Amino acid sequence: MKWSLKIRTEVKIVVALVGVSLLIAFGERKQNGIVCSNIVIELENAHENHFIDEADVLNILENSGQSIIGTSIDRLNLNILESQLKSDKHILDAELYGDVKGNLMVNVDLRRPIARLVRNDGPDAYIAEDGVVMSMSDKFSSRVLLITGAIVKPLIEAGDLYATEDGIKLMEMIHFINEDEFWKAQIAQVDFDSKGKAEIYPQMTGQLVEFGRLEDIEVKFKKLLIFYKEILPQRGWTKYDRVNVEFEGQVIAE
Repeated sequence: MKWSLKIRTEVKIVVALVGVSLLIAFGERKQNGIVCSNIVIELENAHENHFIDEADVLNILENSGQSIIGTSIDRLNLNILESQLKSDKHILDAELYGDVKGNLMVNVDLRRPIARLVRNDGPDAYIAEDGVVMSMSDKFSSRVLLITGAIVKPLIEAGDLYATEDGIKLMEMIHFINEDEFWKAQIAQVDFDSKGKAEIYPQMTGQLVEFGRLEDIEVKFKKLLIFYKEILPQRGWTKYDRVNVEFEGQVIAE
């Protein structure tokens, strides 16, 4: 009796597994025959990056060389479409998949600008959070830290700040400024001469800051903070035209 019960139980399990397998196979065959009837685009815009919109994404897809609408979703090369989208520097990542209703779902994650590269002999560009250089957009202008001077053109040509030593040091400085509420509010522009020395233009005080090369960044900002909090309140906010924190152990104000 026990053996009979055990056999019946095992038979039921086998039948259930076969049934599930058939349903999965049927579902896959059904989905494989689904024709794409619509493209649904979702932009991850948590940081209010409006450089590109749904129409731009759709335009990239339509110029990919694949006919999407009216084609079975399983016949679309989604990897190529994703690569095509990610070739736009404003796009950090893209994921495409089809649903059972015939929609091609397009999820796009946009890059976030953290600084702007300004130059006189060509169009400006933005630096993204991951160091990639993005082109300007006529749709949106982001209020971020301005980078000017001799360093700008080589960085734009490199296309990625982490590809050059100067770019790596600049990214360290930008992240330091943006991660501190005081410095982010205070610093408007960083300008570089041909020797790689930086000058900082503040938002709220009139002193030009001679920062020097991008070395010992945190130490120099600590000296500058002492100048703002201890020296200027005693001597007067308009007394000095410039302050130099370039040299070790010194703060020179003139």
